[in-house]
Amino acid sequence: MRRQEADGLVARVMDALVAAGARHAFGIPGDFALPMFAAMERHGGLHLHTLSHEPGVGFAADACARAAGAPVVAAVTYGAGALNMVNAVACAYAEKSPVVVLSGAPGRAERGSGLLVHHQSRDLDSQIAVMREVTCDQAVLDDPARAPGEVARVLRSLQERSRPVYLEIPRDVVDQPTGPVPAAAPTPVDPDAVAACAEEVLGRLTAARRPVVMAGVEVRRYGLEDRVAALCRTLGVPAVTDFLGMGLLAEADAPLAGAYLGPAGDPAVAALVEDADLALLLGVILTDTNFGVSERRVDMRGVVHAIDREVRLGHHVYPGVPLGALVDALAARAVPRAAPAVPRPPVAARDLPADDAPIHPDDIATAVNDLFARHGPMPMAVDTGDCLFLALGIPGAPLVAPGYYATMGFGVPAGLGVQAATGRRPLVLVGDGAFQMTGLELGNCARHGWDPVVVVVDNEGWEMLRAFQPGAAYNARPGWRYAELADALGGTGRRATTRAELAAALAAAVAERGRFQLIEARVPPGARSGSLERFVRAVAEGRAAAG
Repeated sequence: MRRQEADGLVARVMDALVAAGARHAFGIPGDFALPMFAAMERHGGLHLHTLSHEPGVGFAADACARAAGAPVVAAVTYGAGALNMVNAVACAYAEKSPVVVLSGAPGRAERGSGLLVHHQSRDLDSQIAVMREVTCDQAVLDDPARAPGEVARVLRSLQERSRPVYLEIPRDVVDQPTGPVPAAAPTPVDPDAVAACAEEVLGRLTAARRPVVMAGVEVRRYGLEDRVAALCRTLGVPAVTDFLGMGLLAEADAPLAGAYLGPAGDPAVAALVEDADLALLLGVILTDTNFGVSERRVDMRGVVHAIDREVRLGHHVYPGVPLGALVDALAARAVPRAAPAVPRPPVAARDLPADDAPIHPDDIATAVNDLFARHGPMPMAVDTGDCLFLALGIPGAPLVAPGYYATMGFGVPAGLGVQAATGRRPLVLVGDGAFQMTGLELGNCARHGWDPVVVVVDNEGWEMLRAFQPGAAYNARPGWRYAELADALGGTGRRATTRAELAAALAAAVAERGRFQLIEARVPPGARSGSLERFVRAVAEGRAAAG
């Protein structure tokens, strides 16, 4: 880079992002963002992956950040670009994913022209007002002199809170010279508070007769999986994950019993949590889904909850204690105990019959288990709906999914983000309704060298909604010929209507590399996984009990 470019504002922002661990950016350029994109390309510190629609950009950046355990950039233009990505950013905020939203913006002279600017909604500052609701820190970098300090502050928030942040860059300051972004001093942590907290937690764990550790999303966001697994082994305490944390500890040596989903999940795991006299919740977001829409089954008086740099033990609260500091303090003080008695996880269904029976959602889990047994686990990106519930029957694979925010359209772009982050070929499970939202992002695979295996579960409708509202005609969707779309988008498509065809399609898809593989798995309307059926019953029973 020329000296002026190296000193330019965007180049300095890129330097700071790389220093913070970012390696990837997803984006769509637009006129207000063109100078910013040009500066990003000249800098070259981030792999820039352009996609087709801003929701896909946001979902791909979110999943890439989850899989990489590092910040990822979502770069868009002002107004029509950034506002089109709000839902995806909201998902990342809800599920604590470190996405950096970079938005180009009108220049300073344009702001003072007295004219309305295209892509403007109400006010020129309406966009940042919206983004304040779905990001944890924000800055408009319209003053090169102040920009380094503002970027440092925003990136500190990103790293400490593991939630999206927002940087808006007017197009006429992109190459304005500025100073380097200073390394932001972390928020001080009181070691005495951490020590006192750890002592009290250990005291309660030692006194408990039936303790359990539940791992949630922050365990992965802060890179703590191996440390939490080692802590559970030392303490002799069994571990579970919550629904949002499905796939956590899958590749760590932990005494893992499975995922907790209350009355909708595995009864042995439910009993382990609900009968516990002390549950240590590490990084768990308390939601209606991860507690099976029945949080009353867990006595919160017997819960230690560590999240958002705070630890709660009943009426005792330790503010300013990061999760990593707590885990390390517990590990330093823990006295090794005997290995815990862990309920044997349900045996993954295997050996799908190669017959002409129609495909049931649980057959998809069985077929994937057979595939992973032969070829090894693949990282998974899973959309919401029955795809997410049937994935409960596929243990042992790392997984990203919108388990709490539950937005449709996540799966396909998330698979692209996972492959960008890990270099490993992912398996994507997506319903037909969600595929219709973002599935065409597969047309970008050839350009970027991605070749995911995508299973479209086609039941010609929004099956999870049909489960809650049977008979509603508007929950039906037209049947598309998804397999035939693949060739036009640069991939290979296969249609499966029987169990034998499904197994053969998966085997053929894994054998072919270099092109994305799309399997259209036709499922009869009304067929639902056993996990979804139990969840629907639990919701109905909870609503009935509530009157």
